[in-house]
Formats: sequence, structure tokens, C-alpha cells
Amino acid sequence: MILPVVKLGTLALRTACKPIANRLKKEAGLHPKFRQFIINIAQANHRFTTNMQRRIYGHATDVAIRPLNEEKAVQAAADLLGELFVFTVAGAAVVFEVQRSSRSEARKEEMRKQEMQALKQRDEDLAREVELLKHKIAELEQLVRGRGLGGMFKFRHGQSPTGDGQATPT
Repeated sequence: MILPVVKLGTLALRTACKPIANRLKKEAGLHPKFRQFIINIAQANHRFTTNMQRRIYGHATDVAIRPLNEEKAVQAAADLLGELFVFTVAGAAVVFEVQRSSRSEARKEEMRKQEMQALKQRDEDLAREVELLKHKIAELEQLVRGRGLGGMFKFRHGQSPTGDGQATPT
């Protein structure tokens, strides 16, 4: 019952992240210090991706790379920031789900161990009770033989005196 609720909550959280990410992108370009910071990040990202593309295609990498204009840099960094936010929230949701699942499995394993321990304990108790009953039966048989009442009570023994495992009717 709780699993569909958690899945639905995760989906709602991911859906709510997109407008928040868009708001972050919009606000990122308005603050001067933060704007300069994201421009620097966008320019570094542009240089890195351009160099990687040039290496992949076999072009020279020692050429000067033109920087992005300020508006393109702000837009690229804001997009990167929004995607990073959505990715972080999705990653956190996955981590939460994995932890919840592992706790659930641990509880199930603990319950199985407890059930197994209870069954072992019950088996030991029954084995002790069987031994006790065997001793009581042996005592009763000795008492009956001692008083000479063996013919009056017709006991059927679990094994025949020959030891073949067959009960002998008396």
C-alpha cells in the first residue's frame, strides 16, 4: 500500500522541480555577482566541450576558442543550473528509494531469522518432550512388569523383539 504512495510522491516531486528549476534559471541572470560566477562557469564549460569536440574530430586543439557572448553564457549556465537541480532531486529520490527498499529487505530478513529461530526452538522443545515421554513410558513398562501386570495390559511396542521395525500384535 505504501509503495504506490511513495512512487506517486516521487513523481510529484520531480514534476514540481521543473518550475523551480525554471525559476532558478530566471533569477540566476539577475544578481550581478552570481551572474558573473555563472558566466565564468559557462565559459569554462564552453572551452571544455569545444576542446573535447575538436579532439574527437581530430582537429587541432591549440587554437584560440572564441568566448560566448554574455547573454549566451548566462543562458547556457542557467540551463546547466536548472538541469543540475532536476538531476540532483531525481538522484536524491533514487537514493531515498534504494535506502527505503534496503530497510524493508532488512526487516523481512530479520523476520525470517526470527521465524527460523522460533521453529528451531519449537523443534528442540518437541524433541525434549518426546524424550521425556519415552522415559515415562519406559518407567511405566518397568512398573507394570515389576508388579506382574504385563498380561493384563497388552502393550504394543514400536519395534518387535527381532528388530525388523514391524510392530507385533499381541
